[in-house]
Amino acid sequence: MNPHNIDTVPTDLFIGGEWRPASDGGRFDVINPASEATVASVASATVEDAITAVDAASSAFADWSGRTPRDRSEILRKAFELFTSRREEFAALITLENGKARADAIGEAAYAAEFFRWYAEAAVRNLGSLGHAPASGARILVQHKPAGIAVLVTPWNYPAAMGTRKIAPALAAGCPVIVKPASETPLTMLALMPLLEEAGVPPGVVNILPSRSSGQVVDAMLHDPRVRVVSFTGSTEVGRKLLRSAADCVVNPAMELGGNAPVIVFEDADIEQAVAGTMLAKMRNLGEACTAANRIFVHQTVHDEFADRLATAMSSLTMGDGMDPSVDVGPLVNADTRDKVAALVADAVAKGATCLCGGEAPHRTGFYYPPTVLCDVPPGATCVGEEIFGPVAALQRFSDESEVVARANATEYGLVAYVFTTDLARGLKVSERLEFGMVGLNRGLVSDPAAPFGGVKQSGIGREGAEEGMQEFLETQYIAVEW
Repeated sequence: MNPHNIDTVPTDLFIGGEWRPASDGGRFDVINPASEATVASVASATVEDAITAVDAASSAFADWSGRTPRDRSEILRKAFELFTSRREEFAALITLENGKARADAIGEAAYAAEFFRWYAEAAVRNLGSLGHAPASGARILVQHKPAGIAVLVTPWNYPAAMGTRKIAPALAAGCPVIVKPASETPLTMLALMPLLEEAGVPPGVVNILPSRSSGQVVDAMLHDPRVRVVSFTGSTEVGRKLLRSAADCVVNPAMELGGNAPVIVFEDADIEQAVAGTMLAKMRNLGEACTAANRIFVHQTVHDEFADRLATAMSSLTMGDGMDPSVDVGPLVNADTRDKVAALVADAVAKGATCLCGGEAPHRTGFYYPPTVLCDVPPGATCVGEEIFGPVAALQRFSDESEVVARANATEYGLVAYVFTTDLARGLKVSERLEFGMVGLNRGLVSDPAAPFGGVKQSGIGREGAEEGMQEFLETQYIAVEW
């Protein structure tokens, strides 16, 4: 794959080990967010294609699930090695279709590869148990079996990592998959297939279905009784719809949904560390992440210093085409995302927030919005209740620990929170009180293949990463036996 020659990247559907056009010949364009130019035309799968992919996965299931864990492990390990050797190429492709800055894209590519390595190791550790029933005296034999075909629906903000985070544990568990990548960024997943073939993944085990008819295509697969798992990363609104579809055939759901992440900076925080951590939590992937810092609560005694330092750091970032290695901040993924961010900033300022830097989209080609810091954002501002999904840091003051915990928890979302304090006991106590599935304590980054990633409340169901990630693709079977 040559990232500078997009013609080398496959653009058809990948079903049963073969590249094929959509059954109706339909295609759609992929746009470079930096130039607004069309970079590729990709096949758009139909419902008929979806069922064909389920057929292919079903045919591959018996062989793949019957292979030894070591066999699957070696293939995943080979995938890690191949992906790592081509990290720069994948990073360039990520930037081309997603827009993120080069350094950010290289970081994503490295993160994406790690899921193959982690699950290569986890594949051989699918352990069961043997117990002795106290009352009956029977033996309780427990094993974990592959659940079946899994439909994986991935988002546009991490075109590589959100795919490998689902594909790797499913394959480690013994499940064939059908991947429906986001329409904005399908190229990275399509480019992954030749690599997986080279690693030894058999035909039908991984199928890729880009489509502009996402709802119909995914719904058709969830109503096929052969599909047993749906793993989705995206908005809570779409997640609710998929849960309704999954309910009809009782398909196991794994949902990583929206977030509204609070950052709490206490008066005893190391301000330099807090600013650096907030920058990481806010600006990773330009704020286009469910883990992005959304509501930044700063104790009133350190608020002004923190705000000044944060504005200085944000203002120092260079904005431009992410292909340029000197660029820190690329464009947002599309015009709608840019316009939403601009509207959220305008709303906050109209309601009394002060803009310390940024705050206005530039008049240039590409979907750009500058790094922006808002302080004294009022509780009624729309950005307090919605994901910003852009490079906007919205600061609010607080004075009391219980007050700020209550404000942080006052959301239907519960994915991740961030806490900065030099008092470890206080940090752990506050972390326990926060209604979030993950907490970054004096850290602006929580994502790790070895950690159980996921949220509570309306931020999702289940976990990705760690041992829990593979369990999403396994069913527990208990055998009662006497001897």
